[in-house]
Amino acid sequence: MFPNKLTERFLVYLRAEKNYSPHTTLSYTHDLKNFYEFLGEVPLTELNKDLIRRYLASLSQLELSKRTVARRMAALRTYFRFLTREGHLAKNPIASVRNPKQEKKLPMVLEEDEMTKLLDSPGEDIFGCRDRAILETLYSTGMRVSEIVRLDLEKVDFIGGVCRVLGKGNKERFCPIGSRALKCIRQYLQVRDEGKKRSSRALFLNHSPNQEGSRLTSRSVCRIVDKHIENTCKRDNISPHTLRHSFATHLLNHGADLRSVQELLGHENLSTTQIYTHVSTQRLKEAYDKAHPRA
Repeated sequence: MFPNKLTERFLVYLRAEKNYSPHTTLSYTHDLKNFYEFLGEVPLTELNKDLIRRYLASLSQLELSKRTVARRMAALRTYFRFLTREGHLAKNPIASVRNPKQEKKLPMVLEEDEMTKLLDSPGEDIFGCRDRAILETLYSTGMRVSEIVRLDLEKVDFIGGVCRVLGKGNKERFCPIGSRALKCIRQYLQVRDEGKKRSSRALFLNHSPNQEGSRLTSRSVCRIVDKHIENTCKRDNISPHTLRHSFATHLLNHGADLRSVQELLGHENLSTTQIYTHVSTQRLKEAYDKAHPRA
């Protein structure tokens, strides 16, 4: 049965102790609900790896993406670790079950001249000043969209050239921010606050008549970035997250070491950052194939 006292306690644990974001907690809630629907009347104490594998098989029949299946398995692994640790299960039934292999897709990356065109695309009015500052900040820092909407003005150190960013799991990190991005932010603030008294802590605001002065949402920033991408980029599958991919790849292309890029991106595991070395290698191979007479 879902929800129950165990799942409710688990979701409190995710929020209070693990500092999981509301988005992740909501996803795990849906995943657990789906699992309990599969279980039906089977009690948790009768769970075993064969039943877990049958659940995996049922997911494959739904033709879900491997990424979605992996997330559902991650939700169960966290849930069963919690139940085992709390003494509600004698043995973790999922411990010996392997995740299905994930497809490793190389992230889409903009060429440096494409990035320049994108950053130069906004106009000169208040919307253009804001949009340019957002694009420059995303590319200069490698922030996620969810991080830039939470960015407060007080978290930007214009003298030291760093931002204090609140990332996944409410973990704070310092991101260097370049002079061009800081210049665009200053220009935006000058236009934004001209003749007005602002009380908002948020750096990037909504300037639509019915929402003037409110903090931008992630959806709003995605729409802003998507609009400028559509106006400048002719390739498919380019998204706001492409700026983060491009940030990491361009750093590596210009000699940054992998550990530094890991810290800048806020990745917990180095293996997550290593995908960008594959991107750089792939681009070297493409350049080689195009240029070498005997390739």
